[in-house]
Amino acid sequence: MGKRSSQRRHAAMLDSISDDDSSVTSSSTSRSDKNSVLVNDEVEVEKDSFLDQALDALFEKRGSTREKALSTIIDAFNNGLQHEFVEKKFATLLHQCLASIKKGSAKEICLASHAIGVLALTVGCGDNAREILEDSVPTISQALKSSSDSSKISSLLECLAIITFVGGNAGEDTEKSMQIMWQVVHPKLGSNVVGIKPTPAIIAAMVSAWAFLLTTADTYRLELKIWQESISYLSSLLDKEDRLVRIAAGEALALIFEIGNFEKFSGSVDGSVQDGSKRRDSIVHIQGLRGKVLNQVRTLSVEAGGKGSAKKDLTSQRNLFKDVLEFLEDGYSPESSMKIGGESLQTSSWSQLIQLNFIKHFLGGGFVKHMQENDFLHDVFGFTPKKKYLLGGEHQMSCGEKRMFKSPNSFLNKARTQYLNKQRMMSQGKHFGHYAVTVDDE
Repeated sequence: MGKRSSQRRHAAMLDSISDDDSSVTSSSTSRSDKNSVLVNDEVEVEKDSFLDQALDALFEKRGSTREKALSTIIDAFNNGLQHEFVEKKFATLLHQCLASIKKGSAKEICLASHAIGVLALTVGCGDNAREILEDSVPTISQALKSSSDSSKISSLLECLAIITFVGGNAGEDTEKSMQIMWQVVHPKLGSNVVGIKPTPAIIAAMVSAWAFLLTTADTYRLELKIWQESISYLSSLLDKEDRLVRIAAGEALALIFEIGNFEKFSGSVDGSVQDGSKRRDSIVHIQGLRGKVLNQVRTLSVEAGGKGSAKKDLTSQRNLFKDVLEFLEDGYSPESSMKIGGESLQTSSWSQLIQLNFIKHFLGGGFVKHMQENDFLHDVFGFTPKKKYLLGGEHQMSCGEKRMFKSPNSFLNKARTQYLNKQRMMSQGKHFGHYAVTVDDE
């Protein structure tokens, strides 16, 4: 009823504009423009009012009411970026979602986690994104320790990945979140932690979220021991029965060999002979692990079936591991391209592909809308929608310099790619690819 009444008011305003007198054409055009603005303003008011009602419903005691409200909010953020609503109600929405994570059902926790993630992508990097990260991590970390529900844990992991990606930095924040994820499948048992064997769905979700954050980590900060443990664990996952686990592990391993700065460990050692010997042994160990992974990947790229079930997953596995095999043997990363609003969004490295697939999966039906309108994602992927070309002039990206290392097309990444390609060409004869580690002969 209210909506029809509003439509009648809009029609009445437009009908009241007279264009009979040609001498006042300019004036009529001006009045028409003003009324058009009024119509758009009323639509925005109605939309904000609708979201306000959904936000108010998050205070209700009935869980089903809060679930419906969260679904409404997520749908609204998928259909538009809701900047005005976020500007006014950002803190309230965040803390009500955190309250839902603390006290809600598994379904409500999944919805609230997703809403926080979309909220972070909407605000982009800055003070608000930082607040989301700082306020959410303690709640998410506690929730991950207190449940074994696969859907709930997967949603919490995705949320943690997104808010860290947007609001964190490549150092301590990223490492902290990656460690929280790692502990989901490798818990540090204590008085308040129960050791529960993670399901394949949880393992796959953890590996995917962990790898997503690894794309932005400061790899020079990571110790050789961490690389060893990661490669060894992920290699063990390639032998698991669940095909989605193997696929997630394969992508993560390809990423590690793409960005791992193993060459820094093979240089001169400032320290004791014993320390140098240990480092040398560790590098040889990584080379051995790489050889094992190569054999596993070769087998999985031609698997005839038997493990897993869905034929679609089998095809995905073969395609993925063929790409991983080509990368490990020859150093060539897979390239992808997709059309969004007439413009191509392209990737040419494992880092870019993992970022794109993760965000695309997270946003679901809202991915295209966000890629068309979300400045933060434009910055991340170095993507400019067609409509921005039509507006003329240069578009000034917000926080571009701060997040430049996350753009797959940034000069930093291009320089790194050029360096890696040079290394690949130099070491191709040794069949180690461009991520080769070397040990001086003695």
